[in-house]
Amino acid sequence: MGCCSARCTLILLCCLQLVTALERQVFDFLGYQWAPIMVNFFHIIVVILGLFGVIQYRSRYVIMYLLWTLLWVGWNVFVSCLYLDLGGLSKDSDILSLGVSPHRSWWKDNGPGCEGENLPSAGWQNQQNPELSTVLSCWLEYQYIEILHCIVQLLISTLLYHIIPTAPGICLCLLCRQHLFRGRRQQL
Repeated sequence: MGCCSARCTLILLCCLQLVTALERQVFDFLGYQWAPIMVNFFHIIVVILGLFGVIQYRSRYVIMYLLWTLLWVGWNVFVSCLYLDLGGLSKDSDILSLGVSPHRSWWKDNGPGCEGENLPSAGWQNQQNPELSTVLSCWLEYQYIEILHCIVQLLISTLLYHIIPTAPGICLCLLCRQHLFRGRRQQL
């Protein structure tokens, strides 16, 4: 089985994007951020379909994956702007939790090097509310960790679109191959 470099690169990028999306999904579940959970879930499905399309020579799946990647870039730019408080967006808003719960990024309390301290009031010590603890110091603030997740996704998408000049060729080859296989099946 031969593998052209553009096809193998596309398979590699799909796998890399799938692994990073699954990692991101886990931390969004830990923070109860419902909008990213839904978008990441849909992204994981589309990446799996795109991977299937590349491996099985299904051009429609590859085209759907390439179009979805444009929306995925937009989503990651939106999340980055949200955490950087750009364009009237605020990281303290409940946009990502869809207003369902008061939860926020898991990294806010559990980031690398974060040292938390409970409020000094004796009456509140037995409460399990995450809002009642304060984070004193972190090596890296939570919004920058979330932005790094977005940057990783944007870099993978950018690498994907660097092979786009060959991607239409891949899609054209896939379409021709599908057409040839259909013709052979009809002859048999």
